[in-house]
Amino acid sequence: MTETATAAPVRPAEIAAYLAARMCHDFISPASAISSGLDLLDDPSAHDMRDEAMGLITSSARKLADLLSFCRVAFGASASAETFDVRDLDKLASGVFEHMRATLEWAVDTPAVNKPAARALLNLAQMAGAALPTGGVAKVRAVQEGSSLAIAVEATGPRARLRPEVLAGLQGQPLGEGLHGHWVQAYYTHLFVTDAGGRVFADVQEERVIFAATIPA
Repeated sequence: MTETATAAPVRPAEIAAYLAARMCHDFISPASAISSGLDLLDDPSAHDMRDEAMGLITSSARKLADLLSFCRVAFGASASAETFDVRDLDKLASGVFEHMRATLEWAVDTPAVNKPAARALLNLAQMAGAALPTGGVAKVRAVQEGSSLAIAVEATGPRARLRPEVLAGLQGQPLGEGLHGHWVQAYYTHLFVTDAGGRVFADVQEERVIFAATIPA
């Protein structure tokens, strides 16, 4: 397994900018699809496509709502909540996986977790889904071990892969080559896990990517 490493911190303004760009990138696709659907409804020559337009608007609105709800907890402050019901986290993760090729298996053996653990579960789950571009299964497990929560997220499927920038981010390394959107999620995860006194790991095997974290409970 590859453990986090010490590196010069990236400036907070850069992290904020990259996170904002990452979220905007995720939101723009369903938002644009909703706009396209509305344009079809307004087009008098496209009356025969009304059902298709309504379907596009409905599915895109659902995707946008799922992403917004997910990001509010995964990246945001989520109001003043300091603990989270794992059933609510399951719903948030499942909502995002509804729009991914991979499927989610959620098995978290604790009723509630603190904010760093909640963020870790959601971010690692989404990264596991992204590691399965052609489909597969992302298994999310967590169990209380003494004073810590142990998290294991396993992505299994054909062509499972971990982008180099994701691995660099999880190790706390600044971005070298690659896409900022993939790196910043991993780097942000490294930051809040280590700030909470925990550790995060990644391991790449044939058709399998494993993420693991330990966080004080």
